[in-house]
Amino acid sequence: MAKYANLIPDFLSFVKVNTRSDAKSTTVPSSQNQVEFIDSLRKKLLEMGLADAHINSQSGYVYATLTSNVDKKVPALGFISHIDTADFNAENINPQIVENYDGKSIIKLDKDGKYTLDPKVFPNLKNYQGHTLITTDGSTLLGSDDKSGVAEIIAMAQYLIDNPDIKHGDIKIGFGPDEEIGTGADKFDVKDFGADVAYTVDGGPEGELSYETFNAAAGKVDITGTNVHPSGAKGIMVNAIQLGIEFHNELPDYDRPEKTEGRQGFFHLDNFEGTVDHAELDYIIRDHDRDRFEARKRLFTGIGNQLNKKYGEGRVKATTHDEYYNMGEIIMKDPTVVEVAKQAMENVGVTPDIFPVRGGTDGSKISFMGLPTPNLFAGGENMHGRFEYVSEQTMEKAVDVILEIIRLYAEK
Repeated sequence: MAKYANLIPDFLSFVKVNTRSDAKSTTVPSSQNQVEFIDSLRKKLLEMGLADAHINSQSGYVYATLTSNVDKKVPALGFISHIDTADFNAENINPQIVENYDGKSIIKLDKDGKYTLDPKVFPNLKNYQGHTLITTDGSTLLGSDDKSGVAEIIAMAQYLIDNPDIKHGDIKIGFGPDEEIGTGADKFDVKDFGADVAYTVDGGPEGELSYETFNAAAGKVDITGTNVHPSGAKGIMVNAIQLGIEFHNELPDYDRPEKTEGRQGFFHLDNFEGTVDHAELDYIIRDHDRDRFEARKRLFTGIGNQLNKKYGEGRVKATTHDEYYNMGEIIMKDPTVVEVAKQAMENVGVTPDIFPVRGGTDGSKISFMGLPTPNLFAGGENMHGRFEYVSEQTMEKAVDVILEIIRLYAEK
């Protein structure tokens, strides 16, 4: 019998619900299916006995508390996951179970074998010999990012409810929307949540422990051209598309995602739409170092100024908008929250894998709100697409780690 009886059944039921977020929406949450799913989680938490489970109207999060069963004061621990999935087909998700995977064979996702999990393509599969894997059917993503985290946090809470002899302080639970579109934590209510320290459970393979993220900005270039008939265009036409290409070529060629790794930042051209008359370019700008991040933004807007001097003022409008910052700036002021997580992993036989995230988590924003929030692994691999999978055993280990963190804080 599984140690956490409801972990996998809950996960399988969660992923079958389409909770894709919508970047074009102005509502919070950004999609009605997220509203409904979060309310279903509220009802589930109430049924488990967490009487204060409620939806925060400001953020769209559902918050709940598993009340302390110790007399002494210990920090209130928060565990947070997001419920939305990324910009990939999330309708009619049909998870498949691969028992006792041998670490070598190709796994056919669809019946025709058009889409496969091949260890030659995805070498991490070799790490899962003997594991039970949960995959897609090749037509959708899976949703392990981050419904693995949701299921793991609920499994933790249920285990503590079923085993009241395990001592713990107040455990704060938060499930929220819109992480995948970068707005989920914008209105996170730290006071209502009520934790002293917190962890997002939103990482990848076993052992991931992250407390450094990118500094992130969105960059936008708006270009106004002059469109005349090409037969008489000499000296008159200003092709907005051509200016867009020129703008992009002024950025360092080596500073692109496909050419960088580790702590190397980048400029990423995410979208380019244009006609001769008008063009728009959308970028994401990333760097772990705050000074280099600020320098990147100055370079970006400076190219716009340079092109305006060449083609006339007002042709090119290059702007940036900060999205989140490296939470390591906050967490390293008191790294206890990381040290406890690292010790918890080691105590349950997990080797910590600590590295700077080439992205961000909700914890990036929440940490700067005054609640230090590093990120723990949840188990998913190949996230955001049809090749996503997760190991049942890794999900169980994630619950083990959460419970051990709780135990360590209760003993402090």
